[in-house]
Amino acid sequence: MSTLTLKVLFTIGFLSSFVIRIPHQRENRNNKIARDRKTTQEMILLLLVFIGMVMLPWLYVVSPVLNFADYSLPIWANCLGVITFALALWLFWRSHYDLGKNWSPTLEIRENHTLISKGVYQTIRHPMYASVWLWCVAQALLLPNWIAGLAGIASFGIMYLLRIGNEEQMMLEQFGDEYKMYMQRSRR
Repeated sequence: MSTLTLKVLFTIGFLSSFVIRIPHQRENRNNKIARDRKTTQEMILLLLVFIGMVMLPWLYVVSPVLNFADYSLPIWANCLGVITFALALWLFWRSHYDLGKNWSPTLEIRENHTLISKGVYQTIRHPMYASVWLWCVAQALLLPNWIAGLAGIASFGIMYLLRIGNEEQMMLEQFGDEYKMYMQRSRR
């Protein structure tokens, strides 16, 4: 596929994620936060992911600045990128849908927060993270550039490794044995 086609496909997927997330952001804006774990580390990790999954890909999509780091992939890899992005978006949507008012972009517990263990959460403990991992793979397959394409995997990988333990600890503190049992029947 041509670079332009790949950039257009990536842009469609990227914009689709906003269509998925914006209604949940609006709905949850008025939900009161009961416990907040927004640390400096959390904010730095979110900034790192923003750079790796938004800024660098968009710099590549709209300008030739990063073209020196291009590589080529066979068309089957590009097609796999489209399929992977579609799967990522479905899982992203389904995760938001299943979480409902419990969703938050940062580590926080909302008032009346409940443990969700239905839908995709029945088997995958962190399906939203799984959707972002799929997105990062799709980004590498749709933006064949050593910087813009792989920045998502690098930045999200760091965030995931440093954040997941904190998130699970927060859930254990909030839900105790109920979360421990959930951890036994679901996969991270």
